[in-house]
Amino acid sequence: MAHRAQQDRPPAAGADTNRPTSRDVARAAGVSQATVSLVLGDKWRGRVSERTAAVVRDAARELGYRPNLAARSLRLGRTRTALLVVPALTNDFFARVYTGAAAVAAQHGFGVVLYPSPEGVGPARDPFASARAALDGVIASSMAAQALTAIRGTDLPLVMLDSDPADTGAAAHVNLDIADGMRQVADHLLALGHRRIVHLASAVASWTFDVRARALRTATDGVTGTQLRTVTAPLDVDSGREAAVRALTAPGTRPTAIVCDDDILAAGACKAARRLGLRIPEDVTVTGFDDLALATAVEPELTTVRLPAEQVGERGMTALLDLLDDRRPEEGSLPVELVVRGSSAPPPA
Repeated sequence: MAHRAQQDRPPAAGADTNRPTSRDVARAAGVSQATVSLVLGDKWRGRVSERTAAVVRDAARELGYRPNLAARSLRLGRTRTALLVVPALTNDFFARVYTGAAAVAAQHGFGVVLYPSPEGVGPARDPFASARAALDGVIASSMAAQALTAIRGTDLPLVMLDSDPADTGAAAHVNLDIADGMRQVADHLLALGHRRIVHLASAVASWTFDVRARALRTATDGVTGTQLRTVTAPLDVDSGREAAVRALTAPGTRPTAIVCDDDILAAGACKAARRLGLRIPEDVTVTGFDDLALATAVEPELTTVRLPAEQVGERGMTALLDLLDDRRPEEGSLPVELVVRGSSAPPPA
């Protein structure tokens, strides 16, 4: 009788009795509820045909079916939340990485929490009482795996973006072909005739900037008569300006090109040139890296390397979802592209 009374109990206040269920989707698609769960849980590959999966998705869409994410989370033991850790929120590259990750997450009923490391690329504190209780996984952009020890615990999957692929602390890596980007910059300048080059390098110690330095050095070493000098600066416009002034006024013949580790430093280099009465690109060429919004805000617009930031975020979130479902994440670096604009030209005669 108790069981019968429970069956006859009216729905709770506020319950949506007209909301379609997985049983409704199964009936409309002519399949079992188990098949619906596989397809809508994105676990159908190798178990259900593509045609059947398409039929199930179409039926769910036509019925307006929305899965009960709270119940599914309890069943799977998941929070359906990922943490994206970035060095800073002031760089729009990381904002675009977040946009890409959040778009993929939303397609799978996940949320993404964006967290800037208080110490930049240094150790990041756990923003929760316990990350393991609050998260399904961690994605980190342009940081070192050891900087995330406090966050990831011992069992949270970690996906590293734009970071050292040899770092075994991560379960998966999503990288850009940073070295090729700097090679493209060097080839462009050498083809224009530049031989006195200054590398305005980031003072931040990280894998991505180390790769840029090595690639530029390798590309210029084999070219007769080329002089490459390096100056470093913190990642802000004023520091970039001060370092560029020192480079342009140092004893000896003035450099004809300044290769900057990112567009923020390049903006500083452009300010330095103007303060010294130099024209860009007639007197000195300036190149950036990242293709931030800043690259087209300065005049002349920056020659720079475009990084597919949103695609990095998409791949990162996809890799985390693959790890959670025991699939092997996609491998291989994402290509980058040199964008030639008005800040580069042949050196002065």
